[in-house]
Amino acid sequence: MPDLRETTPTANPPNSAPVPTNLPARLRPGFGVWVRDLIISLAISAFIIVFIYQPVKVEGTSMMPSLEDQERIFVNKFVYRLEPIERGDIVVFRYPRDPSKSYIKRVVAMAGDHIRIDSGQVYVNDEPIDEYYVPPAYTDTRSYPDSVVPENCYFVLGDHRSMSNDSRDFGPVNESYIYGKAVFGYWPMDKVGRVR
Repeated sequence: MPDLRETTPTANPPNSAPVPTNLPARLRPGFGVWVRDLIISLAISAFIIVFIYQPVKVEGTSMMPSLEDQERIFVNKFVYRLEPIERGDIVVFRYPRDPSKSYIKRVVAMAGDHIRIDSGQVYVNDEPIDEYYVPPAYTDTRSYPDSVVPENCYFVLGDHRSMSNDSRDFGPVNESYIYGKAVFGYWPMDKVGRVR
């Protein structure tokens, strides 16, 4: 007949590591995991901000009403490695006359396009373009002579034409100066959403 006497369990099973008893119970196994997760989260956030999305504050009124002064947006810095810049994109670029400054404008003409402006009406390849994003209160009557956008360059304009320093003043922007596309507004709350 088997022996059925009660046995007292040992403090640690034979093949297990001892659990430190001098740490508070809350810090024993979870603290290291929490620190590891925090470091991984910070590394992923830094990667996203440095290489993909950058938060930017709009300064000035040249892109009103699409983007307002002091509005916060995210700029996608990776998108143009996957797809080409298109007419209508709102791009962020280094100002050609002072590359330490950044500007934000809308692309209206691309390399090889004929561009001209007659009393505020923009023509691309001799066709008037419908600029639904420029309300009548934001137009101006400036003209720009017929010209061809050079290779690897883009003609950019601010949506608030009477308040914008853009390609009418400094000429087409070389593609190498463009570093991102405005994609999403996050502040103020009433402007949260995709940038158009």
